[in-house]
Amino acid sequence: MSSSCGSSCGSNQQSSCASGDARLAQQDIAITRSLGRIKNKILVMSGKGGVGKSTVSVNLALCLAKKGHKVGLMDVDLHGPDVCRMLNITGSLQAPENPNDLIPPLKYNDNLKVVSLEYMMKNRDDAVIWRGPLKIQAIRQFLADMDWGELDYLIVDAPPGTGDEPLSIAQTIPGVQAVVVTTPQAVALADVRKSINFCKAVEMPIIGVVENMSGFICPHCGETVDIFSKGGGEQTARDFDLPFLGRIPMDPRVVHAGDTGTPYLSTDEDSPAIKAFDTVVTAVEQRLPPGPVMVNPCAGGCGCTGCGSK
Repeated sequence: MSSSCGSSCGSNQQSSCASGDARLAQQDIAITRSLGRIKNKILVMSGKGGVGKSTVSVNLALCLAKKGHKVGLMDVDLHGPDVCRMLNITGSLQAPENPNDLIPPLKYNDNLKVVSLEYMMKNRDDAVIWRGPLKIQAIRQFLADMDWGELDYLIVDAPPGTGDEPLSIAQTIPGVQAVVVTTPQAVALADVRKSINFCKAVEMPIIGVVENMSGFICPHCGETVDIFSKGGGEQTARDFDLPFLGRIPMDPRVVHAGDTGTPYLSTDEDSPAIKAFDTVVTAVEQRLPPGPVMVNPCAGGCGCTGCGSK
């Protein structure tokens, strides 16, 4: 019987609690099985909104996929999912013919799979008005019910702050590591320090810090102007003894690409922004090298590596 049941539970309530516990246990098995086929799990997070975190997540996933890695991109910014729009993915959820089969994620290309709440909504402009329990369950379903297959990297795009979504990821995905995104100015850095302390509190290793919007590249003369100051992210990384992954300048072409769903990193153009993203991705690869996926023994206890039991 569930520990949440008190002695006042009637027999019907006790039966319902037991059934709920059994479903949760089965979902835990499915999550363990799914994660066992994923080599590296990366949570892209920030304590502050508006720092370009989704842009970093999308382009990190794109660049890793472009290098030949198998990548999954999971959007857990449930109230403001933008990943599908930034990649111009217009498909919708297709339920499998067999209800016991896993649901296929959206496919951007042969190396990149995407899951977002947005592609499960009939109207993408509807507001998602959910409390914590629903958000937590949605994240668990993203892991348990989706056919991610074998991946070198799973990139998780989280909303700003240290609330339900990043906490659920920390508690649900063993071994997940964080990439912390900031802009150079002091206001953003104050919130980012909270993110770093959040990672320490939940014992989530930090891959490093990315300083985004680090200078604006003039589209006319190509000169860089430090609109938001410069070097704050790097200094914060030093203060916390963390790796500094690189600084990414503001480039109007990157912004336009995100708005139109034509990712800039999918082009062959050469620019400071593309070089900067490549520096960040190379630093991530060095710290989390892709390799053979270590499939966990079946969580059901049979000891196999390919159990199809649900």
